[in-house]
Amino acid sequence: MARHPAVYILASRQNGTLYVGVTAHLVNRIWQHRNGTIEGFSRRYRIDRLVYYECYSDMPTAIRREKQIKKWRRRWKLALIERENPYWDDLWECFVLISGFPLPGMTAVHPAGCGFPLSRE
Repeated sequence: MARHPAVYILASRQNGTLYVGVTAHLVNRIWQHRNGTIEGFSRRYRIDRLVYYECYSDMPTAIRREKQIKKWRRRWKLALIERENPYWDDLWECFVLISGFPLPGMTAVHPAGCGFPLSRE
């Protein structure tokens, strides 16, 4: 499941700057965002909190969904995040734990954030 294509939303903080992306490997991509190895918008504005994601079985479907969400108004994106993650928990550690890719030094996360992964097919 961890290697399935995924659409994700990162935030700089609750109600902060948002970034919508798509990837074939969510754990690796979020690690890259969190460690500043990806040049561009997310690094410049320190957007590294995973607040929402959806998993798909194929990349073309995930890319279509990413493009759809990117066109949305900000308030729609906020509503999407808050419907699934009302406390704006950083879901990255939770995702890593439930996907079977634990990393050294990880701590427990708020249980509200562990209602993922989402599958939207």
